[in-house]
Amino acid sequence: MSGYESLSVPPEGGFSRARWVAPPAGIELLDPAVLPAGFRAGGVACGIQGQGATDLGAVVCDDETVASAVLLTANAAAAAPVRVCRDSLRQDGIRAVIVNSGNANAATGEQGIRDALAMRDGLAAGLGLAPETVAVAETGVIGVPLEMKAVLDGLPDLVEGLGGEAAAAGAVRFSEAIMTTDKWPKRVSLTVDGITLSAQAKGAGMIEPGFATMLCFVQTDAVVERPEAALRAAVGSSFERITVDGQMSTNDTVLLQATGGSGRPLPAGLLEAVLLQLALEIVADGEGASRVGRIEVTGAADREEAELVARKIANSPLVKTALLGRDPNWGRIAQAAGQALAGQDVGDLGPDVIAAEGIAAGGREADLGLRLDRGDGSAHVYFSDLTHEYIVINAEYTT
Repeated sequence: MSGYESLSVPPEGGFSRARWVAPPAGIELLDPAVLPAGFRAGGVACGIQGQGATDLGAVVCDDETVASAVLLTANAAAAAPVRVCRDSLRQDGIRAVIVNSGNANAATGEQGIRDALAMRDGLAAGLGLAPETVAVAETGVIGVPLEMKAVLDGLPDLVEGLGGEAAAAGAVRFSEAIMTTDKWPKRVSLTVDGITLSAQAKGAGMIEPGFATMLCFVQTDAVVERPEAALRAAVGSSFERITVDGQMSTNDTVLLQATGGSGRPLPAGLLEAVLLQLALEIVADGEGASRVGRIEVTGAADREEAELVARKIANSPLVKTALLGRDPNWGRIAQAAGQALAGQDVGDLGPDVIAAEGIAAGGREADLGLRLDRGDGSAHVYFSDLTHEYIVINAEYTT
């Protein structure tokens, strides 16, 4: 495991391990098994991943008036569960979500759609919910039909585990049920200003969201009057700012459910801080990653240009290996920036406008910078280094 661990076990009782996260004051961390009032969760091993791994999970909200929002991948080859959520989900009244890991149910044709609907309908029937209020999310290998017998056989145990004494550790089991190549579960439960918020995420590879994230589920008893706007803003400053390998998943999904039971609004900046911390954990767990970098591009012609340059630098194998080796080779940053703006003239990009010394610094986080002197545009991206372990994991992913 890298030096990063679960958000639920931060150093010295604090909220975040990352220097770039600034949470609101007064946060009290709770046991990760704790969910806001009105929510239940669970997870079981149904055999999709094998070896006894927990691989089927669900989160349920008992409040019929839940406010919700979901953001989904922009990948043109979107997986079956994403298509089901786009076409059939009541996105402003999501009561539950069912998730499996080990199989993405992507590139599986009409059978994949039928299987995703069968998952949804099975959980809805078990809980007495309208099918259109149940979301579906899946993650794992692409192009392999889902083992529906395993899923349907596991559903009764999953539903049973959502009630009674078995539900006490349900959130923990759910956070484990959504993992694939993750080295640790990414989860948090906290209270602040009279509200409770919990979240679970997964992701380690195939990470560069163009919209949404890998998988992330957020529950709160706060009042959220405009859940889609709140979620979009928080995702925009967190999951939209990360990359591991420049690859957009077919299954990216992020879901927010809010009951309003506390009678209090979300504290300013709380959702943004929680999602940024989870996003940085995903980068830190980037399939063999040992370090996280932040590249900030300023002085670009506009924000779009800054974004283009920052992502080209963050996804450069040469920059990523320099981060691994603590080699402050500013020439690699200059090359990547020039490649991003090929056909234009940006003059000499040297150490007077490139800050690369952070690569050589100790610790697992590094700040890099580039000033272009072309305008007022700026953007930043968080990225992981590139290690031999990433190659091994992905070279042998299906074998």
